[in-house]
Parts: sequence; C-alpha cells; structure tokens
Amino acid sequence: MNDVNDAFVKANRAARSAGAGDRTVELRLPLGLDLDEDQSGNVFVSSITPGGRADRSGLVFKGDYVAMCSATFGEDMWSCRGVGLTRVLTAIKVRNNKPVKLVLEAADEQEEKKRRAIAFAEKTEEEKKAEQKLKDELLAAMLDEDKDLLKKRKGFLGLW
Repeated sequence: MNDVNDAFVKANRAARSAGAGDRTVELRLPLGLDLDEDQSGNVFVSSITPGGRADRSGLVFKGDYVAMCSATFGEDMWSCRGVGLTRVLTAIKVRNNKPVKLVLEAADEQEEKKRRAIAFAEKTEEEKKAEQKLKDELLAAMLDEDKDLLKKRKGFLGLW
C-alpha cells in the first residue's frame, strides 16, 4: 500500500462508485463507530458503539478498513486508501444531514484485491511490444502455411 504508483492504488483512486462485490453500508451521523489510521494512512474501524447505528446495521466489524466513502456532495464515492484519518473524517463530517456511504473490507479482502489488481495490471510498453512481435510472427507463419496450401490445391475453386 505504500507505493502510490502500483496498479491497485491507481485503479482504486480512479473509481467513483462501489463495485458489485463490495460491502457497502449507508449510515447517518453519528455513525456509532471510531476510526483510526495505520502507518500507511489506511483508515480502519477501531471500535463500534454498542447499540449505535454501525452496530445495528450488522455490516460493520472492528478492524474493517474503509476502502471508499461518500464524496463531499452527490452520489459519487472516493477512495480512502492511504489518504489518512483527517481527510476521511472531513469527508464524513461535511455530509451533515445526508447519509454517509462507506465501503468496508476486512484486511484479508484488501490483500486479495491487491493480488488481483497486480495479476491483471496493465503491461509495460516492452511487454506489449514483445507480445505484439510474437503475434506478428504467428500470423506470418499462418499466412505462409495458407499460401503453401493454396499452391497445392489446383481443382475447382481450390477444393481438390
């Protein structure tokens, strides 16, 4: 999470809505939870107020990371990965009388998503060129095979 240029962080910073498989909770203020930040600037739920809104939702657990939260206005969401506690709390407090949407994930979910992002990361220019060269060579070989096959066939429309 420390490298701001890795594929996982880039993809999540660009996202403006929760994904289909994300755990999203919508709460009004006061949320009924305490947030804290780790050394990488990731915000997590440090405690839940018993009987509070977060507790009653049944979707918030101690130790969950806040992956996204509602933007200052509108329905958009923004990534909270590595931005720090101050920015997340400010975004939540600004929503005054409107519900706050949070996308939460357990620590192991975060690692799994990072692994998937790295696995499907965009290739470097050198990798793209090498892959294209292999495809071009394969296509040229297939074309040569087709030419040889056409030379061998002489009958009606080359069928026999």
